[in-house]
Amino acid sequence: MQKPQIRAQVLSRILSTLPESGQVVIVAHSLGSVIAADLVRRLPSGLKVSGMVTIGSPLANGNFNPGNLRDILKEPPTNLAWWVNFWNSHDPVAAHRGVSSVFPWVIDFCTQSKLSPRVHDAVEYLADESVASAIGFALFGSRSKEIARAEKSLDIPVDYAERIVLWALRYAHLIQLRLEGDLRDRYAGALRHVQAAAVGGVRQRNLDENRGLPFEIARLAFDLSDPDAFAPEPLPSSHMSKDEASLVLTLIASENIIRPFEISVPRDKREEALQDLTAEMGLGSLYGAEVFAAAKLAQEVASGKRGVDWVRWGIVGAGAVALVVATGGLALAAAPGLAGAAVVTSALASFGPGGMIGGLLTAGTLVTAGGGSIAYGLASADTSSGTLEEVVSRQLALVILRNGVDPAQDRAVWANFVEIETSLRRKHERLDEFSDESAPALKELVEKLGSIERALSFMREKGFEPGVEPADASEPKRNPLAALGIRR
Repeated sequence: MQKPQIRAQVLSRILSTLPESGQVVIVAHSLGSVIAADLVRRLPSGLKVSGMVTIGSPLANGNFNPGNLRDILKEPPTNLAWWVNFWNSHDPVAAHRGVSSVFPWVIDFCTQSKLSPRVHDAVEYLADESVASAIGFALFGSRSKEIARAEKSLDIPVDYAERIVLWALRYAHLIQLRLEGDLRDRYAGALRHVQAAAVGGVRQRNLDENRGLPFEIARLAFDLSDPDAFAPEPLPSSHMSKDEASLVLTLIASENIIRPFEISVPRDKREEALQDLTAEMGLGSLYGAEVFAAAKLAQEVASGKRGVDWVRWGIVGAGAVALVVATGGLALAAAPGLAGAAVVTSALASFGPGGMIGGLLTAGTLVTAGGGSIAYGLASADTSSGTLEEVVSRQLALVILRNGVDPAQDRAVWANFVEIETSLRRKHERLDEFSDESAPALKELVEKLGSIERALSFMREKGFEPGVEPADASEPKRNPLAALGIRR
């Protein structure tokens, strides 16, 4: 801890015994967990860690931070699949709390061993069934006794639409695990139909495009006509960067992922499931809470109301269909710095705006779209103020969630909002000249203008307007989540 030369010798000795490539499982106790955390980012590039299990770790103690590990491991190393830390509330070495208090992306598990002089001993931790299960899973995989079905499928990378299917279905299965009674039964039944339809839709799309079916999608197929047929769960997601994941996570958290079925699920269940999903992706469970907080804050800004239930059935409904028509079939140009619209538009040609896949793709296109087409479509009388509010709040949520990671994206959203506001004002001036003050169309325009003006004002106050500092100097720039108690 105090002598860099000894620290270097310890790391060198361990590295000298490891292969250059392959997979390893790391199990570390006490000070060994500090060494493991220091070691994991120094492994050979070809060596992957299937899982890391730490027990009795003192890493939550501020004195155990060699080489400034806390800053270095703010994000999980790309070669580490997962890290589970086991601690005991009676263990003084564990600082009476888990490692996730320092590294939020680590999964913590508190064991229930009784108070004894040996509470910190490795044998006490290793005798716990949960610890053994974690090590066994890292070495041998799941203990599930379900029959493994042989799949004849190409091992090809998934594309954007297929990734949305995998994430949405994984999230739905994580939600199902938290439900009970009749709610769980109904949700499970709906999810079976949605999963079968999603896999079938991807299969048909790929056949039409002469594209193979990735194994991750093929393994989810089952016989829907057989009520006893097992519907396989999607595998846990691979590690992703926050920038890559932010759009899709915002969509699946706020849209109806079991469309066309409509089942109300308690918010805490949805949020817990999303936290598990982001933990699996290596983003940390806190990021799942950030997604919910950013979306809720954005919805409050766009609607001008506090305490709104931001999770609605989303923008994929009658209003979105009208917007699709108004924008010429979603032939939308992505604004600079907003990736996704061009990719999604091609997939929409296959899936359409309905169903789970098409609904999420449509939402993704609307949220990432910029330019005159989307501005004209939102100003159209065929598009309701509620639809505009949803589109604006989703784009604003991404700005909040990304929190200044890419200023180019902030500028693109700002430019998009300004163009929408300009289009709305032109239409309002034209109608206002002759229409009755109580005209429904005029009222809709006023509501739309209110949403976009509130969004622009919020971005200006928080320092997201290009070249402008925050209006409130006491609040950290680009950290609107701090006011909600979420700090990075």
